[in-house]
Amino acid sequence: MLSDPLADLLTRIRNALSVNKKTVVAPYSQLKENLVKILVKHAYLKNYQVTGKVPHKNLEISLKSSQRKPTLTNLIRISKPGVRIYTAVADLNKIMRGRGLIILSTSQGIMTAKQAKQKNLGGEIICKVS
Repeated sequence: MLSDPLADLLTRIRNALSVNKKTVVAPYSQLKENLVKILVKHAYLKNYQVTGKVPHKNLEISLKSSQRKPTLTNLIRISKPGVRIYTAVADLNKIMRGRGLIILSTSQGIMTAKQAKQKNLGGEIICKVS
């Protein structure tokens, strides 16, 4: 049993990118699927699909690279099970500066920091992508 399934997913993606793999398979959860949806929507990953039957579903993720260079260069887990990091709407500007994408878990689901700011929501900072 994993203590941090999101960190496991991010590590699988990072490791696959470092050895130029085309796909990654990870155990399925709805939280992971929503995170991958955001990464696909913002063109960091090519696409994904859910495979398998109910007790043993998997996420099969197709990685995106251009001219043998991965599109994802930095994928960092911010909030961890031992140390949860939360942010208020007022602090989102400080977090969002620079390039990249911040993904938050809010009361209305997983979304980017930009979407959370538009909806006036704060939440737990899941990861930073660039």
